[in-house]
Amino acid sequence: MSLPVSPLQLGLIIAGVLLVVGVIIYNWWLERRVRRKIEATFRKPVDGPVGGSGSAQRLEPTLRKPSDAPPEATAAYRSPAEVPPSAFETPMEVIEHDDAVTEVADEPATAPAGAMAHSVETEATGGRKPDPEIECIVTLQPARPVAVGAFAAGLHARLGKRLRWFGRTSPDAPWQALATDSRGEFVELAACLLLADRNGAASRAQLDTFMRVMGDLAPHLPAAMSVPDVGAEADRAEVLDRLCADVDVQVGLTVVINAGGGVPGTKLRGVAEAAGFRLAAGGRFEWLNEDTGAVQYSLQNLRNEPFTIDTLRLSATNGVVLVLDVPRVSDPSRTFDQMKLAAKRLALNLGGDVVDDNRRVLDDAALAGIRKQVEAAASALRESGIEPGSPRALALFGA
Repeated sequence: MSLPVSPLQLGLIIAGVLLVVGVIIYNWWLERRVRRKIEATFRKPVDGPVGGSGSAQRLEPTLRKPSDAPPEATAAYRSPAEVPPSAFETPMEVIEHDDAVTEVADEPATAPAGAMAHSVETEATGGRKPDPEIECIVTLQPARPVAVGAFAAGLHARLGKRLRWFGRTSPDAPWQALATDSRGEFVELAACLLLADRNGAASRAQLDTFMRVMGDLAPHLPAAMSVPDVGAEADRAEVLDRLCADVDVQVGLTVVINAGGGVPGTKLRGVAEAAGFRLAAGGRFEWLNEDTGAVQYSLQNLRNEPFTIDTLRLSATNGVVLVLDVPRVSDPSRTFDQMKLAAKRLALNLGGDVVDDNRRVLDDAALAGIRKQVEAAASALRESGIEPGSPRALALFGA
């Protein structure tokens, strides 16, 4: 026999339901608001100064929504070690971000308060200005000009994300990237913490630590400090990370050796070096741009083993994978064409075939289809405000 529900109990039930619904609606509204701010900023680049030396207006990141990216742009290469030989998949698939935060080596930090429009980085500047669209920026205005040695502790802070410093020698001077050996005295400083990379978004704890380091540094200069809201920056970091994940694409072409015993490592090294590759740290060969020295694509072992001088001398492999990291090259389509030719030459010289992940030989029509995917991925990056191979892309799509 059920007991009647009292008015008080009924009221509590209704209040609980309304509370849950209210929380869901609020979270939806907050995320939608952040996304709109992000889109508005990337679509309206700012060129002129806004506010004075101590102003702290907020510039939000401006990547477009994941739904705006074409479906083809959600593909990326998977490491050969993750794919069983009997269950190969397509050469492209989504890159998943690692939740673990890895600490980065000390780098010169740079960046004005996240609210300073005159410090917006353009792609043409080569990353020599703060980028409020992808960085959390704190500005310091010393009571008198200071040299780099006065804030060396902040310059070398380890925060788990890239930290850059910039300085001005006068209020109207351009920003100058700062390092330990930078000369001169500066009337304004900007510390910039990257909001997201391939290891994920900057965490609330990292942002809190960043603000605390800056807060401890300011009184020692002494300097006035302009800081953004930590909660808003944490939200920006999460949204930026999700949007970047949608356009993070790598492409792989597999060369499988037909000989039963594979190819000796010594022969592979000779063929690879003759084709212009060089053995690099990390257990892979790299093909570099002759003019810039930037990595265009890499050559990795099909087996779950890195290439080293010793392993190449003592062992053999049954195949290799050529990998193109689309966001990190300036002309992805042209670079894919170069990598395709390199794959065909390697297959010819090593006695193998260029195949897909189902071990089917890739003919010219199939390769043309992959090239279209590369073009779509590059277009998605540009539509998101990220020029492939630019300083912004190298920062967002670095480890």
